[in-house]
Amino acid sequence: MDSSNAVVAFQGKGIRRTWHEEEWCFVVEDVVATLTDSNDPKQYIQKIKQRDPILAQGWVQIVHTLQSRK
Repeated sequence: MDSSNAVVAFQGKGIRRTWHEEEWCFVVEDVVATLTDSNDPKQYIQKIKQRDPILAQGWVQIVHTLQSRK
């Protein structure tokens, strides 16, 4: 398995990823921007969380922040 950090293309758009604990982790904002064609994926995510209280409550369990590698 290629364990280097890389940008992968999906529908012609770049999605950042990193290899972490034996699996690929993708940048949620990049995935949302690609799937929704949103100009502001951060705002799109915030609206989704506002509309779905259960998702908002469990967000930190679903989406993990990884430390940056330098």
